[in-house]
Amino acid sequence: MNRLSGVFQFILGFFLGVALLVGGTASLAYVAFYRMSTNPEKPTFAEEKPPEKTEAKPVAKTETKPVAKMETPAEKPQEVAAKEPEVEVVEQEVKEDVKEEKLPTGAYRAKVTWSDGLSLRSEPGQEAERVGGVGYNSELIILKTSADGNWQQVRLAGSQEEGWIKAGNIEKVEEETTETGQ
Repeated sequence: MNRLSGVFQFILGFFLGVALLVGGTASLAYVAFYRMSTNPEKPTFAEEKPPEKTEAKPVAKTETKPVAKMETPAEKPQEVAAKEPEVEVVEQEVKEDVKEEKLPTGAYRAKVTWSDGLSLRSEPGQEAERVGGVGYNSELIILKTSADGNWQQVRLAGSQEEGWIKAGNIEKVEEETTETGQ
């Protein structure tokens, strides 16, 4: 009887061990597949971050005159149409200011060709801290290329924010030349 009890304990222990091993493996596989099936977080680009608080700059004050008539919340379509060209003119002026920006020696303008945008890093390297991002088709100023040619130091057009991007994901923008009439 003692012998039968030992064999029974061995068989029961063997099946219990196999069941625990299979159950643990199945639960780890479930966790791994669940994590792979969820979408990763959307990258946050510099354009999407809320502006950082900076010291208040003095602003020129303009005189305001009291309005005798209350404005209605709904404007007439003609008034809205009359305001739209002003917005376009301001956007064109901003774009012209960006194009007139003086480039450092050896630098050139480029646009992002990678459809998901690029990560902006503090130093050249995959391990470097991510300091922002650049969206698809955004304009950059390429300042220099790393010694190995895998990374490029860039400045965001119209801003002083600088960082490093992976090389090969941009396309040089041809500068428009203007004739001076000489």
